[in-house]
Amino acid sequence: MANKKQKYYVVWEGNDTGVFSSWNECQLQIKGYPNAKYKSFKTKAEANEAFANPYADYIGKTKSSKESKISEKEKSRIIWDSLSVDAACSGSPGIMEYQGVWTKNKERVFKMGPFPYGTNNIGEFLALVHGIAFLQKIDKPKMVIYSDSRTALSWVRNKKVKTTLVQNDITKDLYILLNRAEKWIRDNSFENPLIKWETEYWGEIPADFGRK
Repeated sequence: MANKKQKYYVVWEGNDTGVFSSWNECQLQIKGYPNAKYKSFKTKAEANEAFANPYADYIGKTKSSKESKISEKEKSRIIWDSLSVDAACSGSPGIMEYQGVWTKNKERVFKMGPFPYGTNNIGEFLALVHGIAFLQKIDKPKMVIYSDSRTALSWVRNKKVKTTLVQNDITKDLYILLNRAEKWIRDNSFENPLIKWETEYWGEIPADFGRK
């Protein structure tokens, strides 16, 4: 019986490029490669077609026509004059980076990383705190910030990070940044509404790195 969950991975930029039939193969091509560009597809035919085209054509594409219809219906609920943040992590833990963009036009306003060893939740938390501090700096103290991570949103609201990421020489710099962010969120008040981005209805968050 065919494996219904089989996926194919296109790597446009990495240690090696092409179409790969497993996540493990894909990881080998992106691990240690800064800003690797890759994405998964349901069929080999879709993957082959994607590899023959620019990576930019597949950033933020919806997964199905049904999802696209739902997304269009729900878009009126989105507050477009806002900031969106997201993180990307190659593995768990693995190489991690995060960024913030204006929701309306996806213009990047900050990006940090890649860090050699981190987690997606840590990246999402750092992105949120960075976003809050950034908006305060440019005098937008009440602008909405979107994140698709419930965990990171709860960490910010509780002003406490809960992670099992080991502290060692590799994660030293990341932990310095993490502790600094945790202290900042404890020592500073803010009014920016932090809202969960509803991926199921709206598609990928505008700050998404496009690597799913």
